[in-house]
Amino acid sequence: MAKRRRLGELLLERSALTPEQLAEGLRIQRERGGRIGEILLEQKVIREGDLLEALGAQLGVPVLHEIPDGELDPQLTARVPITFAKKHSLLPLRRDGLRILAATADPCDLPPLDDLAVLLGAPVSPLIAPPRAILTAINRVYERGSEAGERMGELDVEALDAVASELEEPQDLLEAADEAPVIKFVNSLLFQAVKDRASDIHVEPFERELAIRYRIDGMLYQLAAPPRRFHAPIVARIKVMAGLDIAEKRLPQDGRIKIKIAGRDIDIRISIVPTAFGERVVLRLLDKLNLLLDLEQIGFAGDRLKHLLRLIQRPNGILLVTGPTGSGKTTTLYAALSRINSPEKNIITIEDPIEYQLMGVGQIPVTPKVGLTFANGLRSILRQDPDIIMVGEIRDPETAEIAIHASLTGHLVFSTLHTNDAAGALTRLLDMGIEPYLVSSSLNGIIAQRLVRLVCPECRVEYRPSPEEVAELGLRAQDGLRFYRGAGCAKCLQSGYRGRTAIYELLLVSDAIRALIARRADAASIRREAIGQGMIVLREDGARKVQEGLTTVEEVLRVTQDEAE
Repeated sequence: MAKRRRLGELLLERSALTPEQLAEGLRIQRERGGRIGEILLEQKVIREGDLLEALGAQLGVPVLHEIPDGELDPQLTARVPITFAKKHSLLPLRRDGLRILAATADPCDLPPLDDLAVLLGAPVSPLIAPPRAILTAINRVYERGSEAGERMGELDVEALDAVASELEEPQDLLEAADEAPVIKFVNSLLFQAVKDRASDIHVEPFERELAIRYRIDGMLYQLAAPPRRFHAPIVARIKVMAGLDIAEKRLPQDGRIKIKIAGRDIDIRISIVPTAFGERVVLRLLDKLNLLLDLEQIGFAGDRLKHLLRLIQRPNGILLVTGPTGSGKTTTLYAALSRINSPEKNIITIEDPIEYQLMGVGQIPVTPKVGLTFANGLRSILRQDPDIIMVGEIRDPETAEIAIHASLTGHLVFSTLHTNDAAGALTRLLDMGIEPYLVSSSLNGIIAQRLVRLVCPECRVEYRPSPEEVAELGLRAQDGLRFYRGAGCAKCLQSGYRGRTAIYELLLVSDAIRALIARRADAASIRREAIGQGMIVLREDGARKVQEGLTTVEEVLRVTQDEAE
């Protein structure tokens, strides 16, 4: 019998890593044990695809990098519980003669393969597949979103007692197979929203109809909705999940839900307000898997990334992020905090609300009902020996003054303001009554940002925008530039866009800018000085992303309409 070759040798043959990287991985393995492949992946010295190919060669097992629908036999998967499939990252695919082919993340784990053979009554041959590809296929196979409309037809409008099973612990919605129809419908609504990357779900009653919409990449999309008479049980179910008062229909209510969908932890914020035709519900979905906490991933690059890294590593001062609601300000601050977070630093935030929980960071939620405002919370934070403070938003002069004094007494402070551009943040602070010398001496830099939708990679085609649009963006069509947009496909809901990135302008508070602040110069003067010193404005950054083929001319013009010329 031929001796099985070592995995490291196979990876070296493929030039997947260097001998030095392999030696370091083996050293770590000797110290703490574990599999060499997992260690090398953890060290980020090899790609998952290279590891799978090497494992396949070592074990003589075929490799499957993706699991298309054509590989899946519904009759086989219907006989395998989702809990078993997810626990073992194992999924039957199709018959091959007398045997059944199954995708597995670990072909060396034989007991689950034996159990699968018993479940299906036939011998099983494994194929190696990435864990993420298997989980995605499991979600597709066991998805119940398409049955939502049928389930609503089963509803008994009077049977609100069917809604009374409150979820005390986070439950995986894909496993809720035997619940009442209204519960199944709400579960499928949430599951489909996560699958479609929706940030919000709107449930809106009107006189004769019920509207349900998803907000995806900043835009609202209408869904097929059940009849108007099903509005009450849907709202009641959502209230039960959020622990709200089902009987109260005259006052606004806010709540929060924690659930699991396909193994992913999802936080949901609930807002319910009474309207003329019934209660209107908005659910904000906070999917931790989609949270980008890397400055490069959210759009920073080149010199501006270097400048920003210097700003967030200063020992004191204020860094402000400005932009309209929904422009990604909190994500930028979270990414900055994650970059500098370490056991040597005491980081405390005060937020309204806490959108995502950051490991190693003390996060305080604003609670106005009990007197915990931004200003009061900030005073308490200063007694907690912080190195870095994040204030979710500067809304009033009191919070601004405390934040500025904190920055002048040896603390690094991050916060946000609602202004259209970076220069406007300086004049906003002056308008709040903050003395110019305090603003000029405390501010290190200001980021203004917007979110632009990305061209869908599945249906990207070259196109020619109008000369007027190109000129408005500051580009020239004759420069030989190629412009791209999405033609529309199922992946992007026919919109031509999938995902978002940010465009930025970064204003560095130089001595010249400080002098303008001291003289109470207007925002236009400060902006001109910053541009003269090399500041790249929002529209210019957008033009760069158009040149890179990431977004479209129309999209950049849409989100920068209010930019000062």
